[in-house]
Amino acid sequence: MYIGFTMPMPVDIETLLKKQRIESERIEFKKGWNPDSIYHSICAFANDFDNLGGGYILVGVEQDERGVAKRPVLGIEIEKIDGILKDMVGYNNKFDPYYQPRTSVEIVDGKNVLVIWVTSGVNRPYAIPTDVTAKGKCEKAYYIRSGTSSVVAKGEFLDQLRDLANRVPFDERANPKISLSDISMVLLRDYLAKVNSKLEKALFTQPLEQTLEQMDLMTGPSENRALKNVAAMMFCEHPEKFFKYAQTDIVVFPEGRIKGPDNFSETTIYGSVPQQINGALTYLKNTLIREYVIKQENVPESLRFFNYPIRALEEAIVNALYHRDYQQYEPVEISVEPEEISILNCPGPDRSIPGSAIEKGNYLKSRRYRNRRLGDFLKELELTEGRSTGIPTIQEKLAENGSPRATFETTDDRLTFLIHIPVHPGCDNSLTGFSSLKEPSSEKNGLDSEKSSEKTGFSSEKTDNINLAILGLISDNNRVSASDMAIQLGVSSRAVEKRIRILRENGVIRRVGPDRGGYWEIVAGK
Repeated sequence: MYIGFTMPMPVDIETLLKKQRIESERIEFKKGWNPDSIYHSICAFANDFDNLGGGYILVGVEQDERGVAKRPVLGIEIEKIDGILKDMVGYNNKFDPYYQPRTSVEIVDGKNVLVIWVTSGVNRPYAIPTDVTAKGKCEKAYYIRSGTSSVVAKGEFLDQLRDLANRVPFDERANPKISLSDISMVLLRDYLAKVNSKLEKALFTQPLEQTLEQMDLMTGPSENRALKNVAAMMFCEHPEKFFKYAQTDIVVFPEGRIKGPDNFSETTIYGSVPQQINGALTYLKNTLIREYVIKQENVPESLRFFNYPIRALEEAIVNALYHRDYQQYEPVEISVEPEEISILNCPGPDRSIPGSAIEKGNYLKSRRYRNRRLGDFLKELELTEGRSTGIPTIQEKLAENGSPRATFETTDDRLTFLIHIPVHPGCDNSLTGFSSLKEPSSEKNGLDSEKSSEKTGFSSEKTDNINLAILGLISDNNRVSASDMAIQLGVSSRAVEKRIRILRENGVIRRVGPDRGGYWEIVAGK
């Protein structure tokens, strides 16, 4: 039985049926088994002309007028699926060079749906016979995606396809320095649970290597398999072991960089890419973001706005960590000044994006993605919406908040990319909270100043901002667990537990009730 050779997918089937998180042009529905049409699409997804990360073909599903799956699905009889999988073995051998997609049989609406997962091919470009069912020799063609269709690549498009084939994105490359012991089971399980993958159940019942293979996180010959760089970016608590300065630095200038260049505090956030995103956002939310409420004359509703809309900051931070070059020894730097927050990453946008588009700051579209697979993972976690939507989302959220537009700049040689997000004009620009945190007094607040980045995940010589972040999380949810705090702050559970112990010993917080079922209470200052 060939069905036994199928494997679970790393994404939820409903996500594909509803075309959520993943771009619609990467998903194709087929009412029934049509080898020619389906293999032309497999070839197109494997060639991945737009560097989107391949695609999915769902056989036994009809598309409705909205472009999503028509429910209930048509399905495929179980007796036919084994024959289809057997035929696919022969069709795969007709690829030049050889290519094998991954398959999974999913139960939807009580019926069987065959899902074909096509990852970007390492040895692209691929060609397939125009008639895969032909017994003798048949002309082969290179297929690419054009919108939601698969077409033959000719002329200039074929030249571009061959050119792109010579560039394997950095996150997809093998890295023999990464070992299985570097992969965090906590981060891996958290991801699989969030995307509702069936692989979560199998995580502790099968070898870790098998799970990573099923997630397409390993590459190379069978006798020398190696983990891909993206595995460390997503599921390693210390990716800086493999990518120097894979970190996010947050630098606060209470008086401004020009007026007070020597008066600043610095915090460094380590961890996987999602941990850095969540850690940076949590830090900014708990130490900087404020909502303002202004009563208006003769108007019953008050005017409400934030100094910085969190969604705009989230998009900007995700954009920086997604598009940065992890081969360069430069961190993502977030600078906080009274007038703005600026976010810097290296290098700048691809040269295919004209300078005029960067200056306008409306929409930046690139065909060459440095870390396309990393982007796939971030989309599935709903940390980013899709290709080329980051800049429009930033501007949209700023407009909704009544804030000025963000501006963007890069150097002539495209070495850096800098996003300026201005503070709302209606709020106080001072960073008094940060200036008071610059040199905290241990006698006054009873907080220990931790300088070891290895123990905490944060590096700060003059501040206790991690303590403030923990207090902020407790203030938002007094039943939050230490493990949840660690995930949101992007540090280890041990680091959070140590901080909690210090806060409890100094009478800043206390635990009410048992470990399970109890809650935290902030007592300092009462």
